[in-house]
Amino acid sequence: MEMKPERLESLRKQYPVGTRVKLKCMSEESNMPCGLEGEVFYIDSLGSIHTKWDNGSTLALIPGKDSFEKIPKPEQKEGMQLGSI
Repeated sequence: MEMKPERLESLRKQYPVGTRVKLKCMSEESNMPCGLEGEVFYIDSLGSIHTKWDNGSTLALIPGKDSFEKIPKPEQKEGMQLGSI
């Protein structure tokens, strides 16, 4: 069953491709340890958040079933430029 378009759009804005996430708990997946991190690469029409996990897995997160959080991007220090020493 497809997700409502408004909810799907909201998820895609909240978790765009490249967003880092941290797993708190994944239902029925004992090989997915708490604290595992990964990167979002796709959100399908059901709202499943497909993730490339740091352990090599590509299992999708299911909002409302799996527990996870978005990892904030590190902020660049003011006045620093990439490549500067």
